[in-house]
Amino acid sequence: MGTGTLWDFAMGHYHYGLHRNSNGWTFREWAPNAKSIWLTGAFTGWKEKPEYMLERINDNGDWEINLPPDALLHGDLFKLSVHWQGGKGERIPSYANRLVQDDRTKIFCSQVWDPTDPYKWKIKEFKVPDIAPVIYEAHVGMATEQEKLGTYREFADNILPVIARAGYNTIQLMAIQEHPFYGSFGYHVSSFFAASSRFGTPEDLKALIDKAHSYGIRVIMDLVHSHSVKNVNEGLGMFDGTPGQYFHTDHRRNHIAWDSLCFDYGKDKVIHFLLSNCRYWLEEYKFDGFRFDGITSMIYYDHGLGKNFVSYNDYFDGNQDEDALIYLYLANKMIHTFRPGALTIAEEMSGMPGLATNTATKGYGFDYRLSMGVPDFWIKLVKEIPDENWDMSHLIHELTQHRPEEKIISYCESHDQALVGDKTLIFRMLDSEMYTGMTKAHHSFTMDRAIALHKMIRLLTFSAAGGGYLNFMGNEFGHPEWIDFPREGNNWSYKYARRQWHLVGNKDLKYSYLAEFDRKMVTLQKEFRLLDDLFVTRIYENNNDKVIAFMRAGLLFIFNFHPSASFTDYGIPVSGKFRIILDTDDADFGGYNRIDRNVTYMSIRKAERYNISQPLYLYLYLPTRTAIVLKSEIIRKATDL
Repeated sequence: MGTGTLWDFAMGHYHYGLHRNSNGWTFREWAPNAKSIWLTGAFTGWKEKPEYMLERINDNGDWEINLPPDALLHGDLFKLSVHWQGGKGERIPSYANRLVQDDRTKIFCSQVWDPTDPYKWKIKEFKVPDIAPVIYEAHVGMATEQEKLGTYREFADNILPVIARAGYNTIQLMAIQEHPFYGSFGYHVSSFFAASSRFGTPEDLKALIDKAHSYGIRVIMDLVHSHSVKNVNEGLGMFDGTPGQYFHTDHRRNHIAWDSLCFDYGKDKVIHFLLSNCRYWLEEYKFDGFRFDGITSMIYYDHGLGKNFVSYNDYFDGNQDEDALIYLYLANKMIHTFRPGALTIAEEMSGMPGLATNTATKGYGFDYRLSMGVPDFWIKLVKEIPDENWDMSHLIHELTQHRPEEKIISYCESHDQALVGDKTLIFRMLDSEMYTGMTKAHHSFTMDRAIALHKMIRLLTFSAAGGGYLNFMGNEFGHPEWIDFPREGNNWSYKYARRQWHLVGNKDLKYSYLAEFDRKMVTLQKEFRLLDDLFVTRIYENNNDKVIAFMRAGLLFIFNFHPSASFTDYGIPVSGKFRIILDTDDADFGGYNRIDRNVTYMSIRKAERYNISQPLYLYLYLPTRTAIVLKSEIIRKATDL
C-alpha cells in the first residue's frame, strides 16, 4: 500500500486481488473476521484444498497466497470460501476485476483475466477537450435496435458514429460496474472493480473508450459509491461474516428507499477501497471522469428523503454526514491531481453549498452539479399547467438559478423520465398519438404543439444551462418507447430495453426532424462555446405575450411560447446588426418556414421615434411557438446606449 500522496494511498487494486508476478500468482484479501480462506474453482474441483489455502499475514485482517504460474490459467473461474466463527460462505473477492454469470444458474464467479494479447491503446494519452461538456448519457446494454443485450463492441461500431455526428463531446456510460440484477440500471453494484461482463470483455470496453477518444469525445462513467447491493454471495454485505466490515451496523445500514447497504465512510479501509476504485477506472480503462451517483443520499443521515431545502439552515442542522463529505473532498482532490482534466459531476438535489467548488477554495471539488430540479420543473409544467399559463419570468429564473461559484449540468429529461412509471416530455404531450401520428404527412393540434415544444424546451434548457448539458440516448429524437428491463412481469422481454435509431433514418417520420434540430442546436457549443460563457443576460420577458429574450456568448435567443399569437414587428430592446443562424420553425426541423432567414436585421428607432433619446429596438416577426437564435458581432442592451 502506498504512502505519501493521496493518489499513492489510492492503490488498493495493486495490493489486493489476483496479480501475476515473476514467480507466478499472488492473491490478497482483507477479511478481519475470517478464521480461514480458500481459493476454490474448477482447478480444485470446487473443493477446499490445502495448497489453495490463504495465510493470514498481519493483525489488520490481510490474507495472502502465492501460487506457481500453472496453478491458474486465463479464463479459470474461482471464488473464495470464507470461514468465520460459527459459519462459512462462498464469496466473490472484493477487488475482483472480472466476473461472469452462468446462463443457466445465474450464479456469478470471478474469472482469471490474463489474456496473452492484452489490449494495446491506440491513444495512450488522450488530451481532454477544454470545452464545456455536452453529454450523451448512454446505457450499453440498451444501445441496440435488436431485442437483446447490446455489447461494448456494437456500441463502438454502431453508436459512437451516431454520437459523433450528433455533435456531443462527452459520453456518460451507465451500469458499467458489475451488478447482479440487470434491471437495477446498474445502481445495485456488487463488484466495484469489475466492468460488467454482460456487455463483453475488458478489452472490448477499452476499445470502446479508445475509439471514442479517436473522435475527440471524452468518456465518463456513472460511479456508484453511495450504496451497495444487499446480495450476500455476490456482494460485500457479509463478506467476512460480519455486517460492519464495509457498512454501518446500526439503523443506518439499510437504505430505506433503495433496499441496499450504506457504506461507513468513517472507516479508513472503506475510504481506501473507494479511492482506489476511483483511481482504478481512470488508470485501467482511461475513463475521463465520473458522474457520482446519489450524492444527496450520502451526505445526509436521512438521505435527504422528503425534505425541502429552503434555507441555509437546512444544510447545517446536524443532519450532515461529515465522513461522507470528507470522502467526497478526498475523492475529488485525488481524481483531479492524479488526472488533471478529469471531469467530476455530482448527482445531488439539495444544493449543498460548496459541492461544485474547487477544493483549493475549500469546496468539495466537483466540477459540476446536476441541475436535478430542471427536469422536474419541465415535467410539472407539461403535466400540470397548460402552456398558455406558463410564467415566463419564473421559467427563465428556474433555468438559470445557481450560485455564481458553481457550474451545473442542465437537462430536460434523463433516463429517469424514460423509465416505466414515468413518461418522457414528448410522450406526455403526444400520448397515443406518438404511435399514430409521427408520419410527416400527419398534422393535428396535439402533434404540432408537441413537436414545437419539444424543440423549444430543449433549446431553452441548452442555451440557459449554467455550464453543461445532458441528454439521454434517444430522447433527442423523441424515442417512442419507455424503458422496461427484462423481468418476470414482462416475460423477460427486451422489447422495451433498447433504442430504435432506425426511426431517425426513416425520412417519412418526424423523428428525423427532431434529431436534425438537436444536431444543429448542439453545434452552437462547438461553434460559439456557448456553455463556456457562464453569463446569461436576461433582456426581455413579457408574460402576456409569452416572449423571452436573452443574450449569451454573442448570441441573441428569442422565444415565443404563445400558443396562438404570432407577432409582427415585435420589438426587442437590443442594438446591432443580426442574422438568424437557427430557428425552430425551419422546415428541416418540422416547422412551417414562416421566418425569412436570408434577411439581415438591423436595430432601429421606429419612424415616430426619431428622437435620438429613444432606445433602439430589433423588430422581428415571431411566429407562435417558435424560437430563433441570432448572431451579431456586437450586442448591447439598448439601455446601455
